[in-house]
Amino acid sequence: MQLDPRGVRFAAAITTVVLAVVLITGSGWLVLAQAVVFALPALFGMRFSPYGALFRVAVGPRLAPPTETEDPEPVRFSQTVGLVFTVVAAVGYLAGLTALGVVATALALAAAFLNAAFGFCLGCEMYGLIARARGARTA
Repeated sequence: MQLDPRGVRFAAAITTVVLAVVLITGSGWLVLAQAVVFALPALFGMRFSPYGALFRVAVGPRLAPPTETEDPEPVRFSQTVGLVFTVVAAVGYLAGLTALGVVATALALAAAFLNAAFGFCLGCEMYGLIARARGARTA
């Protein structure tokens, strides 16, 4: 299953808003909820992405078919990276280590914003670098 890159950017835009709200409110519970959103596709595949499902149901049918698609594995890897950062952020906020929560949230927010605003998936780029370092062929 190839991914519509517009759906990936849509998910990144929602994530950007959620993480900005986390930074404003300092809510460990909200960043934990975002961690769950990252965990579903990271663990079970991109078809289980809640924001992706919202795009497929509410936005995608209103658009022309995509002119290009992307491989789901780099995006799934980026969801895993987001999961790690949001779990660290949730632990920070909920354990009273606010600075840890802020830094981890800010880093995840920066990555989500890069994807939403510019289509630059930092986790996908990391995936490609790791694959090349291991000697694997990448598309």
